[in-house]
Amino acid sequence: MLLLASASPARRRLLEQAAIPHRIRVSALDEEAIKDPDPKRLVLRLAEAKARAVAQVAGNRLLAEDGTPCGALLACDSLLSFEGEIFGKPRDHQQAIERWQRLSGCWTELHTGHCLLRSNPESGQPIDAGFSLSMETVTTRVKLAPLDLSAITAYVATGEPLACAGGFALEGRGGLLVERIDGCYSNVIGLSLPLLRRWFDLFQPLP
Repeated sequence: MLLLASASPARRRLLEQAAIPHRIRVSALDEEAIKDPDPKRLVLRLAEAKARAVAQVAGNRLLAEDGTPCGALLACDSLLSFEGEIFGKPRDHQQAIERWQRLSGCWTELHTGHCLLRSNPESGQPIDAGFSLSMETVTTRVKLAPLDLSAITAYVATGEPLACAGGFALEGRGGLLVERIDGCYSNVIGLSLPLLRRWFDLFQPLP
């Protein structure tokens, strides 16, 4: 059983579609307190901080909110970068429109930091000593469609961009506005399923 340290419906849907059993426990981390100019390092630091914050509450048995013990805890964080600038969720409609005017027709990079804590409940040791840690940032290049102001305004008016890193949801209406993807598809939605396959040794080829 996997404990997902995220309130993201998109991440949960990815796990459900991949038939990975999981439970949810959301982090109360103040993400604004963590800074780093490098987006790849920043998402990794955020993911690790979320994982450790949830582990402190869940304990060495990684108990979900319903009391279910889990064998591992996964935390993720996603950000978009463009021309050296980092884009998280837009703060309001106006910022979403301004960002889309910059990103329209351009290649961008979507970074997702992943932090996996595997529990060792029999260790009897403190949280930090009772877990093994795996961390990795996965980056996917995304080319957005060229849009005029009326199309941008119509998309932002749906409210969808305000809940998404970079201002678009590949699994939603934003999928109509993505022209090309270079790299992991699910990473753009919120977590890399191929990375989880490698971490958990799922569907390994026969020798």
